[in-house]
Amino acid sequence: MQVVILAGGRGTRAYPFTEYLPKPMMPVSGKPIIERVMELFALQGVIDFIISVGYRKEVIIDYFATPRADWRVNVVDTGTETDTGDRIKRCAHLLENTFMATYSDGLCDVDLAKLLGFHRSHAGLATVTSVPLVSQYGTIESDPDGRVTGFFEKPVLHQYWINAGFFIMDSACFNHWKGESLEREVLPALQQEGQLYTYHHSGFFRSMDTHKDQQEIERLFDEGAVPWMRRPEPMRATPEATGSRIIAEPPPTSSGEME
Repeated sequence: MQVVILAGGRGTRAYPFTEYLPKPMMPVSGKPIIERVMELFALQGVIDFIISVGYRKEVIIDYFATPRADWRVNVVDTGTETDTGDRIKRCAHLLENTFMATYSDGLCDVDLAKLLGFHRSHAGLATVTSVPLVSQYGTIESDPDGRVTGFFEKPVLHQYWINAGFFIMDSACFNHWKGESLEREVLPALQQEGQLYTYHHSGFFRSMDTHKDQQEIERLFDEGAVPWMRRPEPMRATPEATGSRIIAEPPPTSSGEME
């Protein structure tokens, strides 16, 4: 199983850190967040990574310049200004029939084998993992007279589910690929055609969008609370140790945006 990791955006919400480094390289307990994401996949037997880079790509390329004996890593330059949907599409020449995709800043304890099983249980071409929305604000509850009956700090809003990434897609979805933005165009187009399903995950999920998020994830490491590094049943019994690394060139038919 291959996984495409989207690592080419500018990460403007993490400014000023991202003025000099790409957001995937923001450190979490001594390692870049992108490596933490890769670790959670590797722990479950997924070791074939395709990293889609753009902004400050040389930093990521340099970091993965030393091959690892236990992972296969391809780094693909998909352009500095390319949107998320096009970043995946520009990796299509490297992808096999069924593949995974995710963002480079999201940590989750989703069971990948169960996610794959759900994907194979339906007829759609794509599955997106969704998690309940956690309010960024505390809420107040009251009775009909307005008397406050309770306070709830950042409650989980189970009636709303959000995109957590951790996608599984069949390569046939590229025949239905419409638009450049994965979130605003590609996924809605697949939904309109009845080709998109969601896997509800109620476990741990945390994305690192800002410096505050980074500090909160660092605190989890300091406390030894890293639920995304649990050990579910691996997707294959014995992952191959390839030791290979490729800096892949863009496909010959790509647009002039590619660097």
